[in-house]
Amino acid sequence: MDNLDGSDHYSKTTDEPPPSLLTIILDTHPSAWALLAPTLPFSKALAVLLVFINAHLACNNSNQVCVIAAHPHRAEFLYPSPSPSSDPSSDPSPNGTTKPTIPSASEANFYRPFRLIQSTLLTSLSYLLSPTQNPSTLPSTPSVALSGALTLALTYTNRLLTSLSTANLSSTTSATADAYSANPSSQALTSRILILSVTGSLSPQYIPLTNTIFACQRLSIPIDVAKLAGDAVFLEQASDATRGTYLHIDHPKGLLQYLMMAFLPDQGSRRFLMSPGNVGVDFRAACFCHRKVVDLGFVCSVCLSIFCAPPEDGVCLTCGTQLKLGNYGQKPVVVARKKKKRKNKLNGEGDTGSGAATPVQ
Repeated sequence: MDNLDGSDHYSKTTDEPPPSLLTIILDTHPSAWALLAPTLPFSKALAVLLVFINAHLACNNSNQVCVIAAHPHRAEFLYPSPSPSSDPSSDPSPNGTTKPTIPSASEANFYRPFRLIQSTLLTSLSYLLSPTQNPSTLPSTPSVALSGALTLALTYTNRLLTSLSTANLSSTTSATADAYSANPSSQALTSRILILSVTGSLSPQYIPLTNTIFACQRLSIPIDVAKLAGDAVFLEQASDATRGTYLHIDHPKGLLQYLMMAFLPDQGSRRFLMSPGNVGVDFRAACFCHRKVVDLGFVCSVCLSIFCAPPEDGVCLTCGTQLKLGNYGQKPVVVARKKKKRKNKLNGEGDTGSGAATPVQ
C-alpha cells in the first residue's frame, strides 16, 4: 500500500519521549522517623512525596510510578497495591460488583489519577504502620530491608518492560516493526529508582545489595539517593556505579525543593543539566564473615569473598576453597649482621706529618 500512494506515513515513528517509570523506595523505619520528627515529621514528608509524584506524572501522560516501602524485616508495595482495586470512586456491592459513588465537594476538581495514588498510598501505609502504634511492638533492628525493596523494584520494572514490548510488537505491522528494530529507544521504557533513606547499618545486606547494584548497572537503571539521616557507605557506591544522583539533604525542611530540582529530571533531561554529584565516594567493602566495613582485608582468589581476617584452617567460608596463606603471621628470621674486620696499619703508613725537617740549632 505504501508503494501505491507513494507515502511513508506508516513507517514513521513518533518523536515523543518514551514513557518513564519512577520507582520510589520509601524508608519507613518508625524509630528513625521519630528521631527526625522535630525537623521533618513523617506526615509532612509524605505530603511532599505526593507532590513530587504528581509532578512526575504531569510531565508526560504516559509516565508511571511505583512506591515500595522498605520496612524492618520486609518490603511491600504501597502503589500499585497488590490487593484488589482500591479506587475511591467505587464501593463494593453485596453481589461482588462495584458501583460508582458521587465524589465529595473537595474531590470534585481533584485529578483522578492523583486522587487514586493518594488514597491507595495512604491506605497501604496505614495498614503497614498500624502494628507499630504500640511501643512494645517497635522493631529492634536498626536497618530496613532495602535489598528486598530493590529486588521488588527490578521485578516490577522487568514486568512492565516485557508487557510493553509484547504490546508494541503485536500492534505494529511489518514496516513499523522494522522501524522499531532500527530505533529500540522508541519502544523502551526508561526507568529509574529513587531511594528516600533515613537509616544506616546496611552492612548485613552487603551481598544482596551488591547483586542488585550489578543488575541495575546491566539494565542501565540509575539509582538516585536522597539521604536524610544515617551513614551512606553502600548507597554512595550504588549511586556512583549506576550513574545516579546522590544527595545528602542537610536541611530536611526543604525536601520538596531538593526533589524537584535534583530528582525530577529523567535520564534524557539530565544530559542537558548539571546534576549534583558526590565528590568523595567511600569504596570500602564489608567482610563476608562479620559484615563489618573494612579498610584492609583478605580476598579469596576463586569467589572474591572478602574477610577481615584469615579464615580458620585457610578454608574460604563461601566456596570452600583451600587457601594458601604462605608464611603469613610468622615473624621473619632476624639474621645477625656480620662485623667488618679492621685492617692493621703498617709502620709509617698513613703518616700525616709534613715533609719539612726539624731545624737544628
